[in-house]
Amino acid sequence: MLANEQLLSTIENYLAQTDFASEPEKLYAPIGYSLAGGGKRLRPMLLMLACGMFSSETAQALPAAAAVEIFHNFTLLHDDIMDNAPVRRGKPSVYAKWGQNVAILSGDAMIICAYRMLAQCPAELLSRILKVFNTMALQVCEGQQYDMDFEQKQKVSVVEYMHMIELKTSVLLAGAVTIGAILGGAPKEDCRTLYRFAIELGLAFQLQDDLLDSYGDERLGKAIGGDILEGKQTYLMITAMSRADEPTRETLRRTYKDPSLSDAEKIARVKEVYDRLDVPRLTEQQISLKFERALALLDTLSVDASRTQRMREFAESLMGRKK
Repeated sequence: MLANEQLLSTIENYLAQTDFASEPEKLYAPIGYSLAGGGKRLRPMLLMLACGMFSSETAQALPAAAAVEIFHNFTLLHDDIMDNAPVRRGKPSVYAKWGQNVAILSGDAMIICAYRMLAQCPAELLSRILKVFNTMALQVCEGQQYDMDFEQKQKVSVVEYMHMIELKTSVLLAGAVTIGAILGGAPKEDCRTLYRFAIELGLAFQLQDDLLDSYGDERLGKAIGGDILEGKQTYLMITAMSRADEPTRETLRRTYKDPSLSDAEKIARVKEVYDRLDVPRLTEQQISLKFERALALLDTLSVDASRTQRMREFAESLMGRKK
């Protein structure tokens, strides 16, 4: 078993053993259901790997790793309500299974549980960790609000979109690595560098997610074209709108809600525009730029390069660039 696989197993075991109350059942059962739903465990992995760069005592970081994963799953519970989403990770969402009110209240309980986990961090570091966590948590909410605002805006710029995904996706990764580095005893400059590393990695990850939604492989378990059918403002759509002439923009605006077209025809029509405007290549270019920038930041840390290798390998596997 590879070292990172062992680490993932440790995180899974710790989450499975986390003790939530059993009553009232409808408050706590959705929490266990949500955490047992799988996922990449990206955020706790980043936290643990960051800690391990600076310390061999990584077990002390497990409560914080659980806290960021519980917080992440809390955001998913509430996201599914806002998106009216019936499915999460191939299973009925908490919202679909238990209803809106239960999903709201269980989500509220989850964030309290996350803070309870954080309280297990060493007392001398807790103030710094809470400052990072609180800033991160508020920024994630800001990102979600911008995302909802964009649904009502006809024109969103690339700059606005990148700011939104930095808040909604990247800052949670950045908060996780920063907390891990603090727990590992990292110098403050290294904490700042790892924060920037995770911001760039998160941007690359989200842009790749946008690309795969239209150009991925359905055999990997995700339907293709969901963003197109919803009329979502993604990097691909925003880039296409900025490069298209007005008649083509009008085609992009109305295709997803044209009742005379099948879903397959809507997807094909929008992708034809993307291809003609070179949008996939431009998106891949941005993904590579941000990913390479992230890896370059690891080279500037004060620790020996061998101590950053596991983080590098994890980032490469996350982006499907395993050598």
